[in-house]
Amino acid sequence: MLLPVVGLIVVALCGLFLFGLATARVGVGAVAIGVLAALVPVAVVVAGFLWVDRWEPEPAKLLLLAFAWGACIATITALVINSGAEAVGDILLGSGNGSKVSALVSAPLVEEAAKDAFVLLIFWRRSAEFDGVVDGIVYAGFSAAGFAFTENIYYFGRAFAEYGFGNGANAGVLAAFFLRGVLSPFTHPLFAVMAGIGFGVAARTRQRWLRVVAPLAGYLAGVCLHALWNSAATLGGSKAFLTVYFLIMVPLFIGVVYVIVLQRRREQRIVAAALPKMVADRWIAKSEVSLLASLSGRRAWRRQARRESGRAAARAVGLYQASVSELAFLGRNRIRSEEDQRRQDELLRTLKTARADAVRLATTAEPR
Repeated sequence: MLLPVVGLIVVALCGLFLFGLATARVGVGAVAIGVLAALVPVAVVVAGFLWVDRWEPEPAKLLLLAFAWGACIATITALVINSGAEAVGDILLGSGNGSKVSALVSAPLVEEAAKDAFVLLIFWRRSAEFDGVVDGIVYAGFSAAGFAFTENIYYFGRAFAEYGFGNGANAGVLAAFFLRGVLSPFTHPLFAVMAGIGFGVAARTRQRWLRVVAPLAGYLAGVCLHALWNSAATLGGSKAFLTVYFLIMVPLFIGVVYVIVLQRRREQRIVAAALPKMVADRWIAKSEVSLLASLSGRRAWRRQARRESGRAAARAVGLYQASVSELAFLGRNRIRSEEDQRRQDELLRTLKTARADAVRLATTAEPR
């Protein structure tokens, strides 16, 4: 119990420090504007990752912790190290060159490591919650979304502090919002997702060398992309920036989306293939197979439960559906260890409890 409390205290202290630093640099009003502006792109990004995570939703508390990690701990880690790198660069290369060292070398290495550290922790400490590529993408994406959220607060706030609104100066504010909030809200998540894919591959393989090489290769891919993006923005001018954006980043983003779609279809096939055996084992009813085999069927089931029996019943049905998915993923490679067996027993208890709650709520609900 002590470790989660300490973790929350550390996150809170990091958040307070970042808030104080931002207000000291740009002012409270500018930070408030920055928060409001940063909410727009982060809402879109988070909604996208929640869409990805539909077949086997990750625990909400872990997703929230991933976002908080990126927004507070990863951000402050990167801030401290990048500031140090900038100072060293100014000393060694002359004043003004340190920012280039920070942007091109320190930022890609440190920021990607700080964001990916949370995925590594989940992969190491909560392996039961890590089933494959989609899980790696989701955890990495939430950590990166938190990082980008805090970063955007500062950049949007600084633009407001420098330009304000009125006398045509709001063009600077709108330019900052368009660049970071419209044109490239996916860049930080895209860089981090490379490592997320690597961890997902590692979670599905039993080859020890690949469990090390895949995450490392993903991290290095994210670092290279981050360095390329920063170099185009810092050294290349508008032409180089747009070339990198349209010829590399956008196609790569489309490619990652395609991989995600394929993985979602793969998850659907795994669940659908496991349902007949669950019926035979009397874990689920035969009449539920069609409802559990598609996302649309699951969604319609939850809506019906909510309409007829209330929100608690809908939550119970959702938990039941999630338990079915997790059992399907756990069983796709068969039960190989005592830990797997304990995990299966725990999921079966959750499944039976959720089903009993849904039935109880349905029978006690008042007619509507």
